[in-house]
Amino acid sequence: MKKALASTAVAVSLALTTFAASAADFKPAVAYDTAGKHDKSFNQAVYENGVTAFKKEKGVKVKEYTPSNDTQREQGLEKLAKRGHSPIVVVGFNYAAALSKVAPKFPETDFVIIDSVVDQPNVKSLVFAEHEGSFLVGALAAMKSETNAVGFVGGMDIPLIRKFACGYEQGAKYVAKDAKVLENMTGSTPAAFADPVRGAELAKSQFSQGADVVFAAAGGTGNGVYQAAKDEGKLAIGVDSNQNHLHPGVMLTSMVKRVGYTTFKVFEDYQAGNFKAGIQANGLADGGITWALDKYNRDLVSADQEAKVNAIAAKIIAGEIKVHDYMSDSTCNY
Repeated sequence: MKKALASTAVAVSLALTTFAASAADFKPAVAYDTAGKHDKSFNQAVYENGVTAFKKEKGVKVKEYTPSNDTQREQGLEKLAKRGHSPIVVVGFNYAAALSKVAPKFPETDFVIIDSVVDQPNVKSLVFAEHEGSFLVGALAAMKSETNAVGFVGGMDIPLIRKFACGYEQGAKYVAKDAKVLENMTGSTPAAFADPVRGAELAKSQFSQGADVVFAAAGGTGNGVYQAAKDEGKLAIGVDSNQNHLHPGVMLTSMVKRVGYTTFKVFEDYQAGNFKAGIQANGLADGGITWALDKYNRDLVSADQEAKVNAIAAKIIAGEIKVHDYMSDSTCNY
């Protein structure tokens, strides 16, 4: 009996030791893009709903890094890897080139990239069905518009942002075939995601052309779009995180990419030993994409409009509505 108890005690001790070592080895990190974790959009969603939520619930510290400029992305990833952090979540497609260089140098380190695909055995690539969510908010914009004209302001002119624009246009024209959809991109460099002054100018131009609802998929540039909508007495649609609270009564809704929730799940799964490299797609069906309805925009969206948007979402999930993916086919005609 004593031997059995002793054996049990040893087994428990070894288990606890192994658990402690495992917990010590778990050193998650996140590398934000240059806009930083307080951009009120993409990076902030990762910070608040991913990093902060994980630290609060699990009690695990997450190392954070923000490059000051484009050239520091690669340097930052190497420093995190050398210091034993894993997994390292990198926020945004701008990290793709840097990660493609760094990941092979540190095969024992696991990386996760949001919004791009890096084909390495130690990289999980998280991609989202932005076109599906953009279709929904485009449909709502057309329902709400009194001029039958809506607008879109994108950030950097790249296929990913065209994916938003294309889905938005398709959604608007699903509701109103003759709807006018105005579209502008802010620029051709990453700086296009941090230019609220230009965002305001583009939004005001679209308002002058008859648009009364404008969707911004432009990171920090979107803040200028939202302010312009407030100044002009029009409506705006937020992106990535739920931005309805920024200007209550102005923000019709937000097209939410649940990047924070997905980051939380990555950390949680990794801690449990369930990390798997490869591509993970996130869309309406699995909750990776949604549209925001809360106390800040409840008065702007009627019960009938809410029901119609949710019915459209159900049809997309069921495959009854095929939303065009610009990343697969760069045409956008309906």
